[in-house]
Amino acid sequence: MMPSIFGENLFDEFFSDPFAMMTTGRNPLYGKHAKNLMKTDVRETETTYELDIDLPGFKKDEVNVELKDGCLTINAAKCMDKDETDKKGNFIRQERYAGACSRSFYIGEHVEPTEISAKFEDGILQLSIPKEAPKQLPKSTSITIA
Repeated sequence: MMPSIFGENLFDEFFSDPFAMMTTGRNPLYGKHAKNLMKTDVRETETTYELDIDLPGFKKDEVNVELKDGCLTINAAKCMDKDETDKKGNFIRQERYAGACSRSFYIGEHVEPTEISAKFEDGILQLSIPKEAPKQLPKSTSITIA
């Protein structure tokens, strides 16, 4: 049994990258969990498809959802500035980081953007997409001959 801290394996970071000791090993924007961005759970109900997309560290205004030609695209972008100055106002360090991630799903051309509901809460984007109504076969089976 491996010891863990906060639900993570204590030795994961040490053994995952042999050169991690020489670099910072952290993404300045998203931290050590950058590889977990935009993990998506898709559930099917009788009338909808429900998507839960993990976007930790993002705010609602940094996320954009677009539907074009049957393709649903989720974009998330973030910028971060780090400015440090001494007491005289001279720059000691100035860094800027920018990052974006995107994910697309083909949902078909039958769905209108107004039919999709979206909610963003606690770093999770929840989308509800209606299913296409099943096509009804005609009740009459006879064919008239002209």
